[in-house]
Amino acid sequence: MAVVYVNNHPVDIGSDKLNLIQAAMRGGVTIPYYCWHPALTVVASCRMCLVEVGERKPDGTVAMQPKVVPACQTPAKDGTIVITNSDKARHAQMQTLESLLLNHPLDCPVCDKAGECLLQDYSFGFGRSQSRMIDDKNQPPNKTYIGEQITLFADRCIMCSRCVRFTREISGTAELQVINRGNHSEIDIFPGQPCNNKLAGNVVDICPVGALCSKDFLYKQRVWYLKNTNSVCPDCSTGCSIHLDTNKNIVYRLRPRENPKAQGHFMCDLGRFGYHYMNSDQRITRPEVRGQDRVSDAPTLGTGPQTIRGQLWPYPWEKVLPLLRAELIEAASVDAAQMAGVFSPFLTCEEAYLLAKYLKGLSTEVRLFLGPIPVVGEDDTYPKDRRGRPIQPVRFTIRAEKCPNRRGIEAVLRHFQGEVLTFDQLLRHAGENKLRAVYLAAGYPPQQRSANSHSSFVGDWINQEQAAVLKQVPLLIVQALLPSPASAIAKYVIPAATYGEKDGTFINHAGLAQAIHWAVQPPEGVRPDGQVFLDLLERRGLVHAPSLRAELAREIPYFAPLAKEPGDQGVLLETS
Repeated sequence: MAVVYVNNHPVDIGSDKLNLIQAAMRGGVTIPYYCWHPALTVVASCRMCLVEVGERKPDGTVAMQPKVVPACQTPAKDGTIVITNSDKARHAQMQTLESLLLNHPLDCPVCDKAGECLLQDYSFGFGRSQSRMIDDKNQPPNKTYIGEQITLFADRCIMCSRCVRFTREISGTAELQVINRGNHSEIDIFPGQPCNNKLAGNVVDICPVGALCSKDFLYKQRVWYLKNTNSVCPDCSTGCSIHLDTNKNIVYRLRPRENPKAQGHFMCDLGRFGYHYMNSDQRITRPEVRGQDRVSDAPTLGTGPQTIRGQLWPYPWEKVLPLLRAELIEAASVDAAQMAGVFSPFLTCEEAYLLAKYLKGLSTEVRLFLGPIPVVGEDDTYPKDRRGRPIQPVRFTIRAEKCPNRRGIEAVLRHFQGEVLTFDQLLRHAGENKLRAVYLAAGYPPQQRSANSHSSFVGDWINQEQAAVLKQVPLLIVQALLPSPASAIAKYVIPAATYGEKDGTFINHAGLAQAIHWAVQPPEGVRPDGQVFLDLLERRGLVHAPSLRAELAREIPYFAPLAKEPGDQGVLLETS
């Protein structure tokens, strides 16, 4: 057992290979730092983590080094003594911080980093109360050309070089560099090579000050107004753990949440900037029913009886659910073998369980199909070289499978019918007129949107040719986020909720089960998908993911490890 003494308190570090910053963290002591990052190489350039270090000899004597040393670069080993609060250590930290702040502008009132800036925190905890600077500050111009999604406020930069190391070691694309020397050093790009790689947004997260900022978030919100919710990115099967930052029911940004079981420390830009559809005014926000040459009172229109001919009309939930339930029961009683449910890989495990239980409760002959699995290209691994060729070892992977929960949906389908039927099989049956009723639980976000293109959204998970085949189904129910070719021909259109508007569980490509949590309320008129399925089952109460997760764990052996809450890092399920 290796023991490190931090400010005279023993800290057991076991057999872990830690530096002194990490060892102090384990003992509950903060050593300030800027340039060090656990996923990057150590350069010890900021000198903020200077501490006194010594060694306890076998005979009990203590030998202290005469000078302070950087804690990030000093390995922790048995018998190491670390003093972080001595006059010598505090003076060194104070002097370092004063040096870093000499040319730093007083931008805190307008800086996006205000409220989560290490310069602010450490100035309060470790710095001087007043500046002795009397000369003019060095104020290099801002650089908006750094990248499509990032901008550089060069006068705020403290030259920690985190961003430079990230583009060399994680993305491998090496767009960022340090130019000039000494007091004139600046971060810049190679001429004509902006930082537009698919991981570029991470340099904003790892920047400890307000130098690198996201153009998408710039001047949108103050961070102390934001509510932080732990969730999982749904844009590929990597299942990156994320923070959803929201205020007043609006999603403002996504940030990676460290999870060594999932993606590590970072996330890709397609996931980071792909949230805008959640705030879109183009979403389906109310149940609609298509008339078929019949008379209806059109209850939400308030104009009395009128003839509805082939168009969708809004219906309140209290009327559409009994109508839907009655039509599904009738279809199952006529010929259940011609009835099908389609399960989107964007549903949570709990939602898939409820829908399967309802449909199979109508008849065991009802068939369950896995919805379309969006796949784009091949897995994209990082780092890469300047020619775009992958480099080993792989530090980050963007999966070609652009959905979060295929494995979870497949596990539910196997439990209820012993096999997984594909969407192509569904289309073949529909084309042969072998289906009379289809409940299509979609909930697909718009696919393959670019990081900076979010003005218009289309639910493009299904094309016109596939929709033309489904048009032959007499009873088509589509539960979706956005209008699509399928909703354009459906008899019932039911609004769906996004992953940020519900609780549940996603299973990533490796079988890691992670919990998602609601961060914003659905738009007025929208119910979470699980609540719709619960209402169809005529089970009382509101949908409660932990209770359903426990029920799922009891009934389906694959989900048995979820009997206990998955926690922040998730639970690895059996992969057999």
